Amino acid sequence: MMRARPISHDVLVEELTELIAARPRDAWVRVAVDGAPAARPGALADDLVAPLRLRGRPVLRVSAADFLRPASLRLEHGRTDPDAFYEDWLDVKALRREVLEPLDPGGSGRVLPALWDSRVDRAYRTPYEELPPGGVVLLDGTLLLGHGLAFDVAVHLWLSPGALARRTPEEERWRLPAYERYEREARPQQAADVVVRADHPDRPAVLVAG
Repeated sequence: MMRARPISHDVLVEELTELIAARPRDAWVRVAVDGAPAARPGALADDLVAPLRLRGRPVLRVSAADFLRPASLRLEHGRTDPDAFYEDWLDVKALRREVLEPLDPGGSGRVLPALWDSRVDRAYRTPYEELPPGGVVLLDGTLLLGHGLAFDVAVHLWLSPGALARRTPEEERWRLPAYERYEREARPQQAADVVVRADHPDRPAVLVAG
């Protein structure tokens, strides 16, 4: 049973900042901000950058949208297949290899911020960046949990089915079965360290067991 603790957006950012900044300062921190696009995980990840830097943490922003597979693989079963969206769109191996594994203990700290530009279906020419120990990668995306990816802090923005349906644009509503499957199979509310109910962007609530 989960209960909701109402919280302002500013206090949510402050609490997440403190949680991340409390990690050991000699180790990298890999943070996932996971949620359907309607929950705006990218906006929350963006809001964490400045307060973390104020606490002396170097920060690198990465978006899972820049680690999608090429169209020939991603769209093999069409452009609106929810199972393909769930299983095949994200290049999990590349995300692990280029972003997360370099930040393992003893890793190189050399991270590729973006790999594939899905809008034009070609590789970015983005150079690698060296993240010093104690640095934070803030990764936003959807359907991130359940792949065995190594995150040190995972935040899941949860929308009730009604809110998710209302806030998903008409042209993306074909994805709704994939989000239902994600809730059922990946169980992000159990997998995440912090779960935020995001039905009302100006009135979030942290979901806690109780």
